[in-house]
Amino acid sequence: MRIFRIAIAGFGGVGRATANLLLSRRGRYRQVYGADVRLVAVCGSRSGLADAGGLEADRLSALTTGLSGADFVEASGADILIEAGPSDFRTGGPGLAYIRSALSAGHDTIVISKGALVHSGKQLRELAQGSGAMLKLSGAAAAALPTIDLIEHSLKGCEVLEIEGILNATTNYLLDAMTTKGLGFDAALHEAQQGGFAEADPSNDTEGWDTASKLLIIANFGLGADLTMVDLSVEGIQSVTGERIRTWRAEGVVPKLVGSLARVEGTFRGGVGIRTYPLTDPFANVRGKNKAIRITTDVMGETLAIGSGAEPLATAAAALKDLEHILAARITAPIQISERSS
Repeated sequence: MRIFRIAIAGFGGVGRATANLLLSRRGRYRQVYGADVRLVAVCGSRSGLADAGGLEADRLSALTTGLSGADFVEASGADILIEAGPSDFRTGGPGLAYIRSALSAGHDTIVISKGALVHSGKQLRELAQGSGAMLKLSGAAAAALPTIDLIEHSLKGCEVLEIEGILNATTNYLLDAMTTKGLGFDAALHEAQQGGFAEADPSNDTEGWDTASKLLIIANFGLGADLTMVDLSVEGIQSVTGERIRTWRAEGVVPKLVGSLARVEGTFRGGVGIRTYPLTDPFANVRGKNKAIRITTDVMGETLAIGSGAEPLATAAAALKDLEHILAARITAPIQISERSS
């Protein structure tokens, strides 16, 4: 049975959920892949814990100050990194150093935070290609909603002509509350914050930057584009007024904050902004915290996916979906679950 040693860098809510879900699935990894998956290191910005023999869930609350950083992760002997730290697309930090180190050493890497992928995506792709490491990022590209997976697997061989995505749960919830409940922006935001799924500072969401980051990841990693934030026009929802909502309602349309890409003369152009949809359009009925993506291709036509999941578990599950893809690729003959064992 092959041993896979995992380190998690970034140990907030998502990192902890990923660790706990991974530990709960070790039996599945043994049965399906013949893999002994061990969590050998976790760390936050100032503290961490490592054990070459593997950490158990009951030890994850006892991190030691000073055990952190890319050197700490490398010293743990991990061969797969899951990066789950805070996201800053303007600097790439703090995850960029961890990801660079892992890819340079040839370690397969699963990225959850978006910042480093937006800031240094081209460099990270080149590092992965040069070292032979696998770079996976479902958790960064709308998490539970399949985006890059659709392009790389379900629509393989097609030419993508256009993408529309409702990619941010917070802004979709806010617009839905303003439209269906008649709430103002501030009241809808307060409700979302009280519900625990809007940040204390929601500006990255409400100003469109989170949607833009996900759109760039889909474009650059899924479609091989080379776009940066300056190539996008970015508009948020913070200026939406009650008057605009009433006008849209009278017109029988529903507003959504949408990231869009279109292939124009062989290159992609994109942006983030408010689009309105008639009630007959599926996007008009993407409610609450749900997200959606619509991909139009040359030969398979239009594909639509809608979904969400409870956070942070949904994002953790997306990252561990990437882990299973890595296990399947690194072990040539996965063991199949029989009907009796399942």
